[in-house]
Amino acid sequence: MKRMIAMGILTVLFMTIINACGNTDGTKRNQEEQDMPTNSIKAKSEVDYMDNADISTPYTVDTAISDVINDPVFGNYGRLIFPVDTGYYSGDTLGELRLTWYNNIDPNETVAITNYMKEHAASGDTIFYDIYTEEEKAADPAKEDTGLFFFKGNPGERFAICNAGGAFAYVGAMQDSFPHALELSKQGYNAFALIYRPGAQTACEDLARAIQYIFEHAEELEVNPEGYSLWGGSAGARMAAWLGAYGTAAFGADIFPQPAAVIMQYTGLSEYSESDPATFVTVGESDGIASWRVMKRRLDAMSTLGIDTEFHSYPGLGHGFGLGTGTVAEGWLDEAIAFWQKQI
Repeated sequence: MKRMIAMGILTVLFMTIINACGNTDGTKRNQEEQDMPTNSIKAKSEVDYMDNADISTPYTVDTAISDVINDPVFGNYGRLIFPVDTGYYSGDTLGELRLTWYNNIDPNETVAITNYMKEHAASGDTIFYDIYTEEEKAADPAKEDTGLFFFKGNPGERFAICNAGGAFAYVGAMQDSFPHALELSKQGYNAFALIYRPGAQTACEDLARAIQYIFEHAEELEVNPEGYSLWGGSAGARMAAWLGAYGTAAFGADIFPQPAAVIMQYTGLSEYSESDPATFVTVGESDGIASWRVMKRRLDAMSTLGIDTEFHSYPGLGHGFGLGTGTVAEGWLDEAIAFWQKQI
């Protein structure tokens, strides 16, 4: 029954999000028309790819996005660093990158993220993990475009999963989950950025599966599964809230503990229940997609139920500000970490 309720709610909310974000027919390219590889991400070993990799030259703001995607050091998962559906981003270079519905993209952060990935992949670190088996991906080819990018912190430290938004139409990881995961890893936490299938239901199924994967491989990954947190912006924030409230089993995975905290950015989610975890929220007061008032009312109501909450809104700030570097929101991530730690 809980699963049926969750699926019904997600269907209604998915239609609401798409309407709020506007008609994307003019910008969205049919994924079947793209010349994207459909073979397994693990089809060749990373060592084979690295034989031909140029690891001596770092990326810059002038590096072509296509050069990052096709860099042999990443093997076949380089195509998942940027949106698989290319209709949702523009710009030829890292410095020119723009993502649909996002603002305040920092080119220097984009360069830092891609160089982090390149350096760690080149040194032999595993930075990408499949969450589905080869058999599951063969049965459902859409699952080829899923997985976890790992930003490793201190061995044995707790973990966080960061979920990018994109109106459940695409995954805006370069602004909405990679930066967060990198910053969390710098502070010692083990952080994952999930690449999921578009669609509210499938996205939550992928997040549930990702949680299961991390719990089942915690020793191999060197992470502490106790007191983990779920982070997300826009659609990704809804994913984090829904998994936190309904649990992994409601979305097809095994039963695993509830997160200690949910960290949400700029989304207009209004539903709540007594089962929601402690929740931290940031949103811009000039956000034309997600009203800060909706989130404030939600957190006030949750607080009356005895759920620990913390709310931050920022004057003049729009949707999709990510880390908020150079804006009035800069520093919010440290406040979110402190909130998470308070729950443990």
